[in-house]
Amino acid sequence: MRPSRDIRFVLILAVVLAASIAARAESARPDPVVPWDVQALYKAPAVHPAEGFDAKGVRAVFYDSVPLAGKPTRVFAYIGLPEKIQPGQKVPAMVCVHGGGGTAFDEWVRVWAARGYAAIAMDTSGGVPKKAKEGKGWARHDHSGPGGWGGFDQLDRPVQDQWSYHAVAAVILGHSLLRSLPEVDAERTGLTGISWGGYLTCMVSGLDSRFKLAIPVYGCGFLDEDSAWVAQFPHMGTEKAQRWLAAFDPSSHLPKAKMPMLWVTGTNDFAYPFGSLQKSYRLPTGLRALCIRVRFAHGHGIGWKPDEIYAFADHVLCGKRDLPRITGQGRDGQKVWASFRSPVPAEKAELNFTKDPGPKWQKRLWETIPARIDAATGRVEADLPKDAAVYYFNVFDKDKLCASSEHAVVGGQ
Repeated sequence: MRPSRDIRFVLILAVVLAASIAARAESARPDPVVPWDVQALYKAPAVHPAEGFDAKGVRAVFYDSVPLAGKPTRVFAYIGLPEKIQPGQKVPAMVCVHGGGGTAFDEWVRVWAARGYAAIAMDTSGGVPKKAKEGKGWARHDHSGPGGWGGFDQLDRPVQDQWSYHAVAAVILGHSLLRSLPEVDAERTGLTGISWGGYLTCMVSGLDSRFKLAIPVYGCGFLDEDSAWVAQFPHMGTEKAQRWLAAFDPSSHLPKAKMPMLWVTGTNDFAYPFGSLQKSYRLPTGLRALCIRVRFAHGHGIGWKPDEIYAFADHVLCGKRDLPRITGQGRDGQKVWASFRSPVPAEKAELNFTKDPGPKWQKRLWETIPARIDAATGRVEADLPKDAAVYYFNVFDKDKLCASSEHAVVGGQ
C-alpha cells in the first residue's frame, strides 16, 4: 500500500528537520575554554638584560614566560618612557602587539613615548629584531617559545605548547611588567595590536580585565567562517578544529571584554573580512567605536598610523576630547541615515557602498558619495544608490578624525 500524501509530507519534513539540526550541530561554536592561569600571569615576570639590542630611546629586555615542553622560555621586548617625567609622576601606558612577519618594533614604542605614554612591544613568536642568518624572517633566541602564526601546524601538541597559548601569555605578562614600572599608572593602560596582533588583542581583551581600552587593527575572530586561514579548518578534522576554536578563536573570549574598544580596518582587508569583523565587534559588552576606511592597506607602520588610535587612547586614558561617535543608523526606503555626536563640529560625511553582492569581501569594489550633514539634529543622510548591496557611513570632524557606522547589507539586515 502506498503511503498517503500526509505521511509522505511528514517523512519529508522529518528528513529536512534532521538535516537542519545536523547542520546546526556541525556549525555550532564550541563552549569557550580558558587554558591559561590568568591570575598567575598577572604577576610581573622576572626581567633579564638583552645585550646588543638597545635602540634609541628604548630599553631592550627579556622577560620570563610560560614553559614550553617543560622548559622555561623568555620573551624579547622593547620598553620606552616619555623623555620628560616629573619626580613622582605616573603616565599612561600601552602594550603594542605586532602581527605576522613582525617583531618587537622599537619605532612603535617611540611613537607612543613621544605622545606621553610608557609602552612595551614584545616579540610573540620567539624572535628578536635581528634578521635570521638564512635571510628570511627574524632570528630566534635560545629561550624561544613556539614560532608560527595561529599554530595550525601544532595541533598535535599539548595546548600549553602551542603558539596562541604562548603569544597570549606573552602579552599578558608584558602588561604585568609594564604595570610594575614605578613611572606607570597601572590604572591607565591600553592594548593595541596589528593583524595577528589584532587577533591577540581580541583574545586578551576578554582575558585581562586590567586593560582600560583595546584597539585591534584588522584582527578579529571567526577565523573558521571567513578569513585568510579558513581553508585550514576542514583539514584539521572536526575534533581538532573545535579544540582550536574553543581555546584560540577570539569569538570564544570577546564576550567577556568590557573595556572600550576601537576597531580599525579597511573594506577589503585580505585577512580579516567584513563579515567576521562585524560578528566580532558585536560580542564585547563595552563601548564600541569603528574606524573603517575604503581600501585601507594592511601592514605594520600604516597599521599604527591612524590618528584615531591616539585620539581614542587620549580620551579614555587621559580624559581628552572624544572621537565622533555613531549613535544609531537606519534606512527608510532608499534613504539611509546615521545619527552621531561629536565634541567638535562634523566637517564631512560620506556614504561608502558596493554593488558587488559577493561572496568575497576582499574583492568587492567600493564607491563613495557625499552624505548630507544636519548638525542641528546630529544626523547624516544619503540616497542609497540603485543596486547597492552593502553600505556604511563615515563621519569626519574638523580634525579629520573618523567615525564609522556598521555596514548594512541591503535586504539582509
